[in-house]
Formats: sequence, C-alpha cells, structure tokens
Amino acid sequence: MAQPKRRHSRSRKGKRRSHHHLKMPALSICPKCGNPYMPHRACPYCGYYKGRLVIQPMEEYLET
Repeated sequence: MAQPKRRHSRSRKGKRRSHHHLKMPALSICPKCGNPYMPHRACPYCGYYKGRLVIQPMEEYLET
C-alpha cells in the first residue's frame, strides 16, 4: 500500500480542517411569548406552534 512521502504541515492540516467548526443553530422568535426557539418546532416555553397549543408549556417558565 502506498505511504505518504512527506508529512503535511500544520497550516495544510488547518486548511483542511477549517470547516470542522461548530455552527450556531438558527433560531426564530416566538410571536406568542417572544422567546427564541428552533424553527419548524413548537416553542418549548409557551407550547404554541403555528398559532395553536400543541404541547404543554415548560413549568419553570410559567412560575417566574
């Protein structure tokens, strides 16, 4: 099996791995309560999705 003749430099390794970083998730603002939530999912704070209640809201959020 073929083996590399020379080792790759740190800069070349870094260029290859430049896209391996973590990305922030896209967030939307809930029109009902104003908290950020992931798009196309029910808001975990108020439980609404597309204007109707679909899940029970978070208890910790309602107490504060």
